[in-house]
Amino acid sequence: MTDYLPAKVLFGAAYYLEYQRTPRLEEDLDLMVEAGFSVIRVGESVWSTWEPEDGRFDVDWLQPVLDGAHERGISVILGTPTYAVPMWLARKYPEIAGERSTGDRIGWGARQEADFTHPAFRFHAERVVRRVVERYADHPAVIGYQVDNEPGNELFHNHGVFQRFVDELRREYGTVERLNEEWGLTYWSHRLSTWADLWTPDNNAQPQYDLAWRRFQARLTTELIAWQADVVREYARPGQFVTTCMAYARPALEDDALADGLDVTAGNPYYRMQHHLALPDQAHARTDQEWFTTGAWSVYRSADRMWSSRQAPFLVTETDASSIWGSSLHETAYDGQWRQAAWALVSRGACAIEYWHWHTLPYGTETYWGGVLPHSNKPGRVYHQIAELGEDLQQAGDDVVGLTPEADLGILYANDSKWALAFQPPFGGTQPDRGSYERIVDAWYRAAFDARRQARVIHPRHLFARTPADVVAELPALVVPGFYVASDEQLDWLRDYAAAGGHLVLGIRTGYADTEARAREDRQPARLAAAAGVSYDEYSTVDALPVRSSVLDLPDGATATRWIDGLVVDDGTEVLASYEHPHFGRWPAATTHAHGDGRITVVGTHPDPALGEALVRWVVPAGAADAWVAATDRPESVTVTGGLDREGAHGPVRFVHHWAWGTATVTLPVDVEDLLAERGAGGKRPVLAAGTDLTLGDWDVRVLREVTGA
Repeated sequence: MTDYLPAKVLFGAAYYLEYQRTPRLEEDLDLMVEAGFSVIRVGESVWSTWEPEDGRFDVDWLQPVLDGAHERGISVILGTPTYAVPMWLARKYPEIAGERSTGDRIGWGARQEADFTHPAFRFHAERVVRRVVERYADHPAVIGYQVDNEPGNELFHNHGVFQRFVDELRREYGTVERLNEEWGLTYWSHRLSTWADLWTPDNNAQPQYDLAWRRFQARLTTELIAWQADVVREYARPGQFVTTCMAYARPALEDDALADGLDVTAGNPYYRMQHHLALPDQAHARTDQEWFTTGAWSVYRSADRMWSSRQAPFLVTETDASSIWGSSLHETAYDGQWRQAAWALVSRGACAIEYWHWHTLPYGTETYWGGVLPHSNKPGRVYHQIAELGEDLQQAGDDVVGLTPEADLGILYANDSKWALAFQPPFGGTQPDRGSYERIVDAWYRAAFDARRQARVIHPRHLFARTPADVVAELPALVVPGFYVASDEQLDWLRDYAAAGGHLVLGIRTGYADTEARAREDRQPARLAAAAGVSYDEYSTVDALPVRSSVLDLPDGATATRWIDGLVVDDGTEVLASYEHPHFGRWPAATTHAHGDGRITVVGTHPDPALGEALVRWVVPAGAADAWVAATDRPESVTVTGGLDREGAHGPVRFVHHWAWGTATVTLPVDVEDLLAERGAGGKRPVLAAGTDLTLGDWDVRVLREVTGA
């Protein structure tokens, strides 16, 4: 496997000629060329078209699409159709139906209903993948493959899946006695006398069992994609990549493990547009997100999550063309917002922007999931707006591809902790919030965004493989929120990170449990309390409490929400913020303590956006884009992010966004090249001098590269 990096940012859409009632291939492809498209994704959803009956294949129908694309210089990503099984397969092999609970089969009629571990599924899936890929692997238009699509949608309870789970536990733990001990199965008379006693997960109430089950289900998904990728690589030409399109909210997805077996990460960020992207967004201050996200900050959060999977550039293989979801949600972008969203993604490392999809479907489940073309198939406002972005990308060329996003701080994201806190969530009161982990992490990402600091999201597999000193050199501040499931070695690594000069910020629930999701018997934060100069063993859920501070620059109304740890400070530990409350006021909301060459800050609550922003500004007093943010007359509506080329041959590329109606002026703090301007004599772009005022209009974006050297 090798990292895939195109010569320029790929730009296009998913294209399904087979869905059209009146095929219009030549006209479609010509319109794509006019819009600056360079790539289409095809073929991933139509197994029953590739194989209409068991063993009868039709693999030639796509040839005109690939030929027409190649004639026009449009590349193709070829999909394998295994996530949507044909009815003939479900009819002949009913046993491949997935079960959401033991014995309760998922009815056929949507997609991703099949137990993909079943031998009958594997046989037929491999056969169709081989026929499709073999047919087109040598076609010059094909630059890569997407295997399956949005994997990890189900937690399968099928008999064979469960028996494999038992076998894996037997191999891992060796004896029933050890499993009893590690999982604490004395509780509620759950001790096992034989492996046959292990109960199915349907009514499970043991957190140790659930964590093992979630890890196992994620491994099945990773295995599915790795298996298909290996099959495809038997036919792929050198230089062709293999990926899958990840929907990051899928319950059986461990994105970093799955991405390890791919050549490049690909994902599908969907976000609400129109006023939901406005800054400031006081009317939308919540951090709760769904499979689609809300808020300008969430677009960057989605991009940084995709970067995190491999800590490398990624492809956006689906994103908003117009309406998303169903017939009741239509928030097609304001003029300019397609450019804004796309450049935000590119600024964080996106090497492809592909819309879902080219033409809006006249029938089916996704009739009202809008494409680049409307139901009339006539180019309208959406097409022309997206074509403007195509012009942008052509002007920018290779100067914006494969950028490494700047980072003022790191934020740890851990799938194990997400699963554990879904089973025993800290938020929600009488109605547990299974998304508590995402809320915890998102509050800190939102805080960094509001503080105009750029964040690097990083997984444990990537963080703890490096030395603390190396990470300090790259990420001098590291936020670790909700890291509930952690090993002794990982907690010790965090302590050593602070000793090496890093500023370690610990959020709630970090270190509370071990790798079996067992509550640790240490004073909390476990193995870090002495170095942090603070400890706790009491905690409480709350609604919202006002916070005061003589250290932080807190705005009026800053609050602590949802959770409070009863922090007890040691001598020499500084209190950063306190609660205004007759009972909770006895405990600090945040503390800091020097450790080695660095320090550890402990935040014992879930900060609202105002408190979070103040904390991040204190932790990271200066950001890489500070000079740019300070140079604007509308700082609340303007963001500035930066990306660095891999060779470091040029200055940072600055992406200046104005997320509002009206105008904003930015006074250039340094000389820059305008990467969206036409080249002049000698192929050089115009240089704008420091001190020049740039005016950004409604929902506008500028892409500029700092000029360095002589």
